[in-house]
Amino acid sequence: MKVLILSCNTGGGHNAAAQAIAEAIREHGDCAEVLDYLSLAGKGVSKLVGDGYVKVVKKAPAMFGMAYKLGMVVSRLMKKSPVYYANARMAHYLEEYLQENPVDAIVMPHLYPAETITYMRRNGFALPLTVAVMTDYTCIPFWEETDCDYYITPHKKLHPEIIKRGIPAYKLKAFGIPVSRQCREDISREQARDMLGMEQEKKYFLLAAGSMGTKAIVHILELLLAMRSKKENLVVICGSNQKLKKKLQQKYKNRKEVTLVGYTKKMPLYLKACDVIFTKPGGLTSTEAAVSGIPIVHIRAIPGCETENRRFFRMLGMSVSGKTAIGQVVSGVRLIHDEKKVKRMLEAQKREINPDASEELYYFLNTEKRIVNVRFTENMKKMHK
Repeated sequence: MKVLILSCNTGGGHNAAAQAIAEAIREHGDCAEVLDYLSLAGKGVSKLVGDGYVKVVKKAPAMFGMAYKLGMVVSRLMKKSPVYYANARMAHYLEEYLQENPVDAIVMPHLYPAETITYMRRNGFALPLTVAVMTDYTCIPFWEETDCDYYITPHKKLHPEIIKRGIPAYKLKAFGIPVSRQCREDISREQARDMLGMEQEKKYFLLAAGSMGTKAIVHILELLLAMRSKKENLVVICGSNQKLKKKLQQKYKNRKEVTLVGYTKKMPLYLKACDVIFTKPGGLTSTEAAVSGIPIVHIRAIPGCETENRRFFRMLGMSVSGKTAIGQVVSGVRLIHDEKKVKRMLEAQKREINPDASEELYYFLNTEKRIVNVRFTENMKKMHK
């Protein structure tokens, strides 16, 4: 089986999900190609869109929230949005790629390529099995205007919302959000700390800024340092935000209780090693934390899908939060000392989040592609007559 996984550089979660899916496919001896979908039109296009997204999220999150709300309105009023038409322009690039690199299935942990696939399907292009993967605990704007064979959803409790928005129930598969095998490995806290050189007798707060970094972490760090006990240390993951890391290094270079980490591939180990995580409520990050079994404190959310992610996790008892940074820190400090609450939260995470989403997706692809590829082969023959 050969699978093409199409993602975009608009935040790290989509790419992380893509890599987790590819990892599972390759472990079974099959082929998986992860492709930056927009790079088909040139690296400049991919960079323009990716950099633009990052700048808006970092510098004007309120604007992103307004765009999200506007998107919800457009979704209700229009059958085809500007997002659909923009991504339709990618169709001939993707068609050329598929002709040169035929595959058995296309998996999309991002809305944009799903919009292109929809345009191609409506205009008679021959397509293999197409599967979209939702990476937020809500139905974001414009999913309902897409037409993929199937949709992998984060949780069955989201299905009423998704169906109401217009996606047929038979297309929904509640496998969960795919995460790396490292998050699922049975590694004890003691083992993880040994591997990372952390002190065994201390308690650790983990502050995760996300792949792009976030200024909110700076305020959380300051408050935690003021409220923590001497037996509690902090690990701060700055992501790819070099300015954030440099700023914190200058300010806390003499504070032994603070460990600063930039972009790292060892995030699964830090999740296993620490006692409580403070993180923005990204869908992928929250899922990785839940699968790893670490109590979660959700900090300031980017308005829109992250607000919904936080709401969903809190509703099911899988995280705590607060209306303000102080409230969030107080919640985290209380949590690290409340064994009963920690136990209930970890039980909720284990009950509600499927750690084997990527495995289930692999077996589903392997079964369904045989059925859909009969249709694909027939369409290809018609096109070449």
